[in-house]
Amino acid sequence: MSRLQPTYDQIVGLPAFAEQPVPVAFEDVNGHLNVRHYLGIASEGLDESLVELGIPQNWPTAAGHACFSVEHHLTYLHELRTGDRMSARVRLLGRSERAAHVLVYLLDDSHEQVSYVMEEIFVHISMESRRTAPWPDNVAAALDARIAEHAALTWDAPVSGTMALR
Repeated sequence: MSRLQPTYDQIVGLPAFAEQPVPVAFEDVNGHLNVRHYLGIASEGLDESLVELGIPQNWPTAAGHACFSVEHHLTYLHELRTGDRMSARVRLLGRSERAAHVLVYLLDDSHEQVSYVMEEIFVHISMESRRTAPWPDNVAAALDARIAEHAALTWDAPVSGTMALR
């Protein structure tokens, strides 16, 4: 992933999800957020962001659909320490018939810096067959609208180059 990440001031304009202080329970022996929690918090923020696109968190039980993560690229830029306020910001990059490509930024809102970037490919799953399936029409349209909105942002969204939609 490029070192020329967008700035805090650019990213903070996106809606905030998973807003919270770093809890003591998530601290490791180095006195900062344990590496395993960055992915979890970013995933929580992504899940929250998808609700307004027609993908509720109870989608598997309510409608027989799900999103499964299939690939990640993680970049740690600045540590988050216990008590720091953090938030996740989501930028959708593209989609195919069955998958979507996204960047999730964890911001250190206490120090106004970008802490972490998660690039992810996730797929739509039919829970009946437990296989990939085309996005439902309403979700596809909502994803397309959000992708277009994010493509119009004035700042670049560097990606790792290691993953792509198929």
